Order: sequence, then C-alpha cells, then structure tokens
Amino acid sequence: MAQDDDRWLATAYVEPAVFALRPDYRALLILADGLQPGPSDGTTEKILRSAEEGAVAEHAHLDAWRDAFRGFGAKPQRTRPSVDALIRRAPQGLPRIDRLTDAYNAVSVAHVVPIGGEDVDRYQGPLRLVRATGDEPFDTTADGAPAVEHPSPGEVVWRDDLGVTCRRWNWRQCVRTRITNTTTRAVFILDALGPMSDPDLASAGDALAAALRATSPNATLVSRKLGAPPG
Repeated sequence: MAQDDDRWLATAYVEPAVFALRPDYRALLILADGLQPGPSDGTTEKILRSAEEGAVAEHAHLDAWRDAFRGFGAKPQRTRPSVDALIRRAPQGLPRIDRLTDAYNAVSVAHVVPIGGEDVDRYQGPLRLVRATGDEPFDTTADGAPAVEHPSPGEVVWRDDLGVTCRRWNWRQCVRTRITNTTTRAVFILDALGPMSDPDLASAGDALAAALRATSPNATLVSRKLGAPPG
C-alpha cells in the first residue's frame, strides 16, 4: 500500500495562481495508513492538555495567515484560519472530537500551524489547492441538515474531482472527506507561510507523526512537501 500512497501523493499539486498570491506558501502532506480510529482517549487527552497549556495568543505565523485570508477577500475576524480559531479556544479547552482529529489539533496549536485531516479513501482524483471559479460544490451542513454551498470566485480552496474538500485554505472541511470513526487511511495537510521556516515545518510534521504513532503504533507514513517552483 505504501507504493499506492506514494503515487497518490505524487499527483497532489498547488496551482500557480495560489503561488502568485503567496509565493511563500508551502504544504507538508503526510499520508498515514493503518490508523486506529475511535473516540478520544487518554493518549489524546494528554497531548491536548499539553497543547492547551503551551498555547500562545499572538504569533507571526498567525499574522501571516490573517494577511493571506485578506489577500483573497476573506475577513479573518469572521472566518478565521483554523489554527487561529483553535488557539482562541485553548484557554477554555480544545474540542475533544476523536483520536485522529485530537492528535492533529494538538500539534496544530503546539506548533502554530494550520493542519487538516482528510479520509483518503473518500477522495476522487488528486488533491490540489486552487483559486475557485465559484461553481465548485462544497458539501456541508446547515441547521443540522445536508447542504451544498459554493466558494466565492478567487477563494483559495483544496479540492478533488468531485468538489471542494476545504474552503478558504484551511477554514472549513467538507462532510464527504472528513475523518470519522471508520477512517484508517488519511492525509494530513500542514500549511506554512513565510514566518514558519522549513525546519520548523519539518518539526511540526515530526510531531504529528509521533502523535499519530502514539494513537496508531502500526501506522505507516509517507510524506511530500509542496512549494513554489524555483525562479
């Protein structure tokens, strides 16, 4: 399966229009297979509490992400970058969702980096980061019922062949590919801008790998970094 994972990661890409907006953008993709899903437990409680205790209110990486959101017309006070929203919740307690989501949320707060997790087996076609046309479907919920929305034209979104998997770079994930209690194969996306150095991004990736292996000792992981082409 590792060869299949490598091939799938190799198809992922960021379109040039995104790099034109933020040439400092990089993504670290980590694909994990053999995960053990389930409800929050003592292992994830420990890493969440550690993240809550060390959470910082302000950071240059947060400022960069707020600027990036403004760059494509989003208002970061209303639709916050995912790590910004999590850090604001830390003093009252981070959400306890499930073992896998808890693990990447804890690393996101501890390293001040947006991280998303998606069920790879629910994808159709390659993962890619693009600027939306506005026609792409985004399946979500509204008032507890299934709903389909569309991104704003020019919005930065992750998508596959079926539609948007995450709106506004890392703001909100769709229902279709979200991690559930049956997910055993997932891709984790770590989003970095200028203030986060490549070594710091790699360190966050190592922390996520350690957190995933703490919850799923037999998991196998492969990774790939995406960045603007030279020149």
